[in-house]
Order: sequence, then C-alpha cells, then structure tokens
Amino acid sequence: MAKRKATVGGKTAVKKAASDRIFMERMQRHHDELRWLYMELYGNDDMFAELCDQMKWYYDQRSAKLKKLDAEREAAGAWYRKRDMLGMMMYIDNFAGNIKGVQEKLPYLEKCNVNYIHLMPFLDSPKGRSDGGYAVADFREVKPELGTMDDLAELAEKCHDKGISLCMDFVMNHTSENHEWAKRARQGDGEYMSRYFFYADPSIPQEYEKTVPQVFPTTAPGNFTYLPEMGHYVMTTFYPYQWDLNYRNPRVFNEMMYNFLYLANQGMDIIRIDAVPYIWKELGTNCRNLPQVHTIVRMMRMIGEIVCPGIVLLGEVVMEPDKVAPYFGTVEKPECHMLYNVTTMATTWHTVATRDIRLLRKQMDIVCSLPREYTFLNYLRCHDDIGWGLDYATLKEWGMDEVAHKKYLNDYFQGKVEGSVSRGELYNEDPVTGDARFCATTASMCGVESAGIEQDEEEMKWAIRKDLMLHAYMFTQSGIPMLYSGDEIGQVNDYTYKDDPDKAPDSRYIHRGKFNWDLVDNIKDKTSVQGRIFNGLEDLEKIRRTEAVFNTDAEVYTKDYKDTSLLWIVRKSEGEELHAVFNFSDEGRTIWMPEKAVYTNLATGVTEEVETVELSGWDFVWMKR
Repeated sequence: MAKRKATVGGKTAVKKAASDRIFMERMQRHHDELRWLYMELYGNDDMFAELCDQMKWYYDQRSAKLKKLDAEREAAGAWYRKRDMLGMMMYIDNFAGNIKGVQEKLPYLEKCNVNYIHLMPFLDSPKGRSDGGYAVADFREVKPELGTMDDLAELAEKCHDKGISLCMDFVMNHTSENHEWAKRARQGDGEYMSRYFFYADPSIPQEYEKTVPQVFPTTAPGNFTYLPEMGHYVMTTFYPYQWDLNYRNPRVFNEMMYNFLYLANQGMDIIRIDAVPYIWKELGTNCRNLPQVHTIVRMMRMIGEIVCPGIVLLGEVVMEPDKVAPYFGTVEKPECHMLYNVTTMATTWHTVATRDIRLLRKQMDIVCSLPREYTFLNYLRCHDDIGWGLDYATLKEWGMDEVAHKKYLNDYFQGKVEGSVSRGELYNEDPVTGDARFCATTASMCGVESAGIEQDEEEMKWAIRKDLMLHAYMFTQSGIPMLYSGDEIGQVNDYTYKDDPDKAPDSRYIHRGKFNWDLVDNIKDKTSVQGRIFNGLEDLEKIRRTEAVFNTDAEVYTKDYKDTSLLWIVRKSEGEELHAVFNFSDEGRTIWMPEKAVYTNLATGVTEEVETVELSGWDFVWMKR
C-alpha cells in the first residue's frame, strides 16, 4: 500500500514538473518584453515580481481540463477563426432566468447553430445603479439572483463538452461606487483613493473638462462627480456611480490582472474588454486611445498567453474600422484577437434608411483592405443603442448635413417618415442640439412589429425578406457574425420596461426584453413568422458552414456597380468565387453578372448558365462559380 502511494505521489510530481516546464517556457517567451513594458509604465521591480508570482499561482490553480484545452488551442492556432463560428449575445435573466437555466437551454442554442455565447454582464452590481451590469461591485461574485461562480464554471464545462465557447464582459475602466475599493476610498483611506482619480482642488477637474469629451452629455454630463462628504471630486467618465480606475497606479493594474486570470480560470474562453480606449488618463489630452492603453492591452495579451493561452481578448473600441485596427497590434506584438465592427453596424441602418450603399461600400472597402488575419465581430443589433457616428465628411460631399441627417435617421426608424415600417424609440436625446441615439430590435426595424400590429401579410413578407437579407449580408462580411438573442425568432420591441421604475428612464430596455419561449414552439411551423425567420437563418448558416467561399481567409472585396441601391460583394477561396448582391431598395432589379457563365445559386441549389438575375426589393442572391 505504501509503495502504491509512493507511485501515485511520483506520478503527481512528474505531472507537476511537466506543467511547471510548460509555464516556464511560456514565461521565457514573453518575460523580457513584459518586464520592459511594465517598467516603462511603472518602474517598480517589486510589483513586477509580485505579478509574475501571481501569474504562476493562477496557472497552478487552472484546472487540468482547461490546461488541456489551452494546449489544443495553442496547437490549432487561431481556433476562433473557423467559418462555422456563430455567436449569440444574451442577458442571462432574460434568456433563461439564471446560469443553470442557460445550461438547460444549451440544446436550443445548438439548434440555433450557435457555438459562441456572449453572456451579458453578470457580475455583482447594485440594483438600480448598475448601468446594465457595467458598474461592477465585485469581480469575483455573480449577481445572487443569477447564481454562483460554481454555476458559471459548470456552465463553461458543459459548453466545452458541446464545442461551445463562453464570452463575458471584463469592465476594466471603472468600478461601482459600491466596490470595496470605492468604499474604503470614500472613508478617506489614501491607499484606496490612489486607485481612483480624486481631487480636492476643483481647478484640476476643470482642466480635464477642457479637453475630455462627455460620453453622456444629457443623462450624465461632465467627467467628474463631487462628493460633499469628502470634499473631493472623483473622475466618473460614464455615470456618477462608476468611478474610473487609475492605471497609473501599478496596484490597480496588478489587481485587475488577477481578477482577469480568476475569471479565465472559471472557464471563460473570450474576455470582452469593455471601453478599452478609456483606460489611461492624462491631463491635457482627450483621455482616449493614448499610447499607454496599447501598452496595457499588450501586457494583458502576454499575461493571457503565459497563464491561459486558450482564451481570446475581444476589444470594445467604438470607432471607424481604420481607427479600430491599431488595437489588433502587429504580427510581432499582437494586442486584441478580435474587435467589433461597430461603425459598419450603424452605416448598415443608414443604408436601409437612405437606400444608398455608397457609404457602406466605402467602409467595407476599408475593412477588406486590412490584413486578413484581423478578425472583426459583425452584428446587426446588440444590447446597446445605435449611435449615428457616421462618416459625415463624406456624407457632406454628397449633400447630407450632419444634424439634418441624424434627425432624418431617427425620424425614419421611429416610423415618422412616409414609407418607413420601422418602430423604436430615441435614447439620450439632447433637447438643445436635437442629437439622439436609437433603440429597437432588428425585427422591429425591419417592419415585423408594424406588419404584425396591422395584420398585413403582404407587409410581413417584405419585413421577413428584409430581415433575412440583412442577416445574409452580415454572414457575407469578413469576420464572425453575432446574433442578438431573440433575433432568430423575430422578437420585436418590448414596451413593458416602462412599467419598471428602475428601467423606465432607459429606453435601451425596449430591445432588452425577456426572451419569449412561447414563440419558440412556432419555429416548427414554417408558415409562422418565427418559423420563416428561424428556418431562413438556419438555411443561411448551413450554406456558410459548408461552402469554402466563406473561409475566414477568403479574399473579399466589393464590386463597383452603377446602381447605388445594390451592394455587390465578391468572396474568393479555394478556386471558387461568390457573387453576393443585396438590394437595399423597395423596387426589383435586374442585375448583370460579370460574364455569362455557369453559376450555382446557393440559396436554391440550382446550377445553370446565367447572364442576368432578377432580384426583388430587399432581397439578395448568393451566386457561386
């Protein structure tokens, strides 16, 4: 018996030695650059040594299953760039009540062909002052009503068994005023005050205000909040109850990296870094996209590659594609693995309202000109509002004034313009400037809501066709498509948020309604609205999974076509060529193929010699040769 125990102990020692060797190899690969960058920012050897020790501790805490997954993903390379990747973002409570409920609904998500789930913020945050969960009070606790960290780890394990990846938000820029650090700071503890931006002298916040733009000028004006009980101002870029963290303090960086590694060890596969451009502040600047931000993200990437190389960093950078691109880093010094294609989303809806694809095509050309290794997340709608941050310099050349055009877009999507079938509400409207953002679900913006209310079957056909055309266009773009939970069944706006005092002031809850499970029963009926949308999306997803022209490394470009309501995208891969044409107008079109040749219509499966194609209003065609 003693001999057997010794053998077991020997095997454990051998395994540990092998595991330690892997860690040291990864550490040696990155140590010199990591130390150089750390010392450049902080010049603190002791804090760097502590960081390295803690990285080893979190590596040792990582489960054998996750280490095995790390090794598989390291060997596979960019595992997240498969052409069958399809994501879905959801609020846990809206979708399934709690984390265990999400686990029970995994078969439904598999039926949706989803293999990447983005769980919207679920960490502990104060009720009524949470900003949708982005005001985190504890980075190591789940909201009690949603479950526990053990539930999260179990969900991750079940997802991995099914080949599904989990994504979560990591809010780096700020904490809730209810976070333990903030509580201690409010008590006057200098150690914790130094983790935020506190100023007793009002002239310093005034100097910041001269150069720092406001995020929410109407609902949360200014970038500082005065705390009378302390006689200090604290920096609050987003809302008064969200206190900006001071990354000039190495203790803040270290502790946030430990939180990052803790969450990665729960089985998270994709860590979405919230509000990346804001995380470094300097007086006299706009406190956006400063060089030190890239240093921090680069260090975070290396820390991940040392401790948990199977995870992916997704950056939330809300800018146009060419300004977003620097957050990918370089081939030699990569930063984020993936970034959102935010501006294209807004421009897509601009195109719907104007029936003019020129601006959308221009932006797609920019994306297509970037290295093919860059991975963008593409989506039609998400949890947030639509801000009309368009390329107004270009629009001005085409006779569109910024203020008037924003008003037109908001009027159009509220259904106030003749011919508009969209329904929705404004968000953060500024009564002085008239500026506002817009909120609604994809289905409501496409006309499913208005057609349903009017019981107009002809209008419903148009609405569903528009909905599916826009999804097909999203699937044709370079990158990973993301569905917003409920879009797969055409869920419309939920106006009941107005009955909840905590939600009523925030119109974004119009598209954050509870998932309607009763509608899921209708997907078996292919004549129902839900059946037509769900099965239509399933057909598109199947084509994308099986056709080489949708490979992630395909050559993609737009084709010049004289009709400005037609967007023409070409994809080339493995000797095949896809011509994808999308009609952003109410009228039918005859399109001429580049040459008379044999094409396969991927939607119908028909292969024949084709010279022209008839395209109905708000329809598309995928022609392969």
